[in-house]
Amino acid sequence: MSAPTKSPPDRTAFAAMYAGKAPWDIPGPQQPFVAVADRVVGPVLDAGCGTGENALFFAARGQRVTGIDFVEEAITRARRKAAERGLSAQFHVKDALTLGDEQERFASVIDCGLFHVLSDDHRRRYVQALARVVEPGGRLFLMCFSDAEPGTDGPRRVSRQELHDAFAGGWEVESVEPARIETNPEFTDIKFSEGGPKAWFAVIRRTG
Repeated sequence: MSAPTKSPPDRTAFAAMYAGKAPWDIPGPQQPFVAVADRVVGPVLDAGCGTGENALFFAARGQRVTGIDFVEEAITRARRKAAERGLSAQFHVKDALTLGDEQERFASVIDCGLFHVLSDDHRRRYVQALARVVEPGGRLFLMCFSDAEPGTDGPRRVSRQELHDAFAGGWEVESVEPARIETNPEFTDIKFSEGGPKAWFAVIRRTG
């Protein structure tokens, strides 16, 4: 999950969060991704992977996984975890908005908290970038803050309609279900809903 912001992501601000208790940095995968694990087929891209817990969960299941994040410290920690656990996941410092510069294509993409920090323009660029790397028939598994989460602190809230609108061309939104995001219990700067911030968990198929 990415850092709280409503403007275009700022690399310096995100990097600074890792000096403390980053709210999205938990010691394991987010449970909605665990629940759909059998549907996530390789090769897998984790866009905005943070320190790699979701990516490493799928790597441990035998999937070929690549994680990207534009914060170098996050990637350093993800690589360290992979080495410590004997997993072969690849992690790269890369901005998700530049996806498609390389030749690799993916059958599945997981997005845990990247979409909800993007401005409207960056959302469009991100969806276009995903379209360049997701195989036809491939799926995006996306978790973001929901507009049902009270308040305005933290990441931008996203409505169900916004998800449908963002992926209107060349994609099919197969499902959007309520979920909860687990946060680092040591992060107390923002008060979220009891049980974790309210979220959407969407499964979106590439049709084009």
